[in-house]
Amino acid sequence: MIRSLRNLLGPARYLAAALLGFLVGMLLLYVWWVRSGPPVQPWHEVELESEFTADRAAEVRTLADYRRLEDRLEQEMEAKVYAVTPTGPEYALVRYSAGSASDPRRMRPNWNRSFELGPEDAAGGVLLLHGMSDGPYSLRALGQSLAERGYRVLGLRMPGHGTIPSGLRTVTWEDMAAATRLGVRHLAESLGGKPIHLMGYSTGAALALDYTLNALEGSDGPTPASLVLVSPAIGITRLAAITPWLDRLARLPGLEQLAWTANLPEFDPFNYNSFSVNASVQVHRMTRSVGARIGALAAEGPIRAFPPTLLLLTAVDATVSPDAVADQLLKHLAPEGHELILYDINRFAIKSPLLVADPAPLTERLMGDGALPFAISLITNETPESRYVEARFKPPFSTGAARIEPLGLAWPDDTMSLSHVDVPFPPDDPLYGRYPPEGGGQIFLGQLAVRGERGVLKIPAQWLLRLRHNPFYDYQKRRVLEWVERGSGRPDPESGSGSG
Repeated sequence: MIRSLRNLLGPARYLAAALLGFLVGMLLLYVWWVRSGPPVQPWHEVELESEFTADRAAEVRTLADYRRLEDRLEQEMEAKVYAVTPTGPEYALVRYSAGSASDPRRMRPNWNRSFELGPEDAAGGVLLLHGMSDGPYSLRALGQSLAERGYRVLGLRMPGHGTIPSGLRTVTWEDMAAATRLGVRHLAESLGGKPIHLMGYSTGAALALDYTLNALEGSDGPTPASLVLVSPAIGITRLAAITPWLDRLARLPGLEQLAWTANLPEFDPFNYNSFSVNASVQVHRMTRSVGARIGALAAEGPIRAFPPTLLLLTAVDATVSPDAVADQLLKHLAPEGHELILYDINRFAIKSPLLVADPAPLTERLMGDGALPFAISLITNETPESRYVEARFKPPFSTGAARIEPLGLAWPDDTMSLSHVDVPFPPDDPLYGRYPPEGGGQIFLGQLAVRGERGVLKIPAQWLLRLRHNPFYDYQKRRVLEWVERGSGRPDPESGSGSG
């Protein structure tokens, strides 16, 4: 018996040693690969001392307090980053080079700061929550439309954002959740009991869900009247769970680059191009927390009294899991007026042999499942031979034919699908739109069709390939406005009943 056990353990030890050697070799190869990349810059290393954290929530209680911190952050950036970054033509695309085309301080307003829009006598409030590495600019267009409808809109800059990427080294999701509570409290106190809605983009959607779960449990402020979740981070890759050790290694001399999963030039005035290991960890922690709480509530039956929730999602998303949106959130909610607007790929472009990822299994599963307790509006080609799209509306628990709404909108000739980063931006967005704005004078990062040898452009080719505006934004804006109006008890007779 003992001899047999030794015979079994012998090969196991060799296998374990071989596996350990392989992992060490892969780690060394990864370290070499990272160190061969671009060096970290001052904006990756400088720590800003005036940033908001959850520990400071007791002393920073009002939006005015929060904005004073933003003033101090700007002064710190001026002294610690802008003052030491060279200027001149070769730095024209460096965000932290004073006066460059990418310098956000040249723009009016600077959308890296928290902003508030809308009338004093507002019909309700809307808190805009941007995503990780993002900024308040991302939901600006929808926020402006809501303000024009009579809502007080607060676009809140999340801690660690809108300044320098080093903020992603230290920010926690608890810091962002504390800022979310501050934003809701400001709207609640200034609007005197009027309905408050939350709109979250990517990680901001997870923040909106976290706040809502707390409110339903009675531990936070008012329960939102409705939610609008854009490209929501409900489920992400499990690889994020194994990244904390990279952050620890990055603290060793000479290994600073390991703190970054992406170390790219910073040319976008309102979004970090670099992404830290810690940011991945925090998104993973947040989505796991939210997912576990939803799962625990659903174990007792469909979750009731959840605010009416509208989700905007593309069926192909390289950042978040489209399947998780349905399986880990919407399926658990009672049929109380929730809806998924799902953007299909361009079925006309599927004729191209270049197409490698077809989300048909997801869309067919959702549209054919009669047990789903939520509505779906699938935005897809009228026919595979047409670039024009329609909305196919499927009510909850439906197995019949979908109701069709022609939209009068078409896929652009050069577009195969939407992306995680384009959903909230209109085609005429001055930074990410299809065409540059008239007059010029500022950087444009939208539809750029340039060809040449690799390595010539300062902007990475992979960055340029991703679509950055939504060709179906007009339909989406209408649906969002209807959703918020309905959640506020203000049916909008001008825009009709919508798809749902």
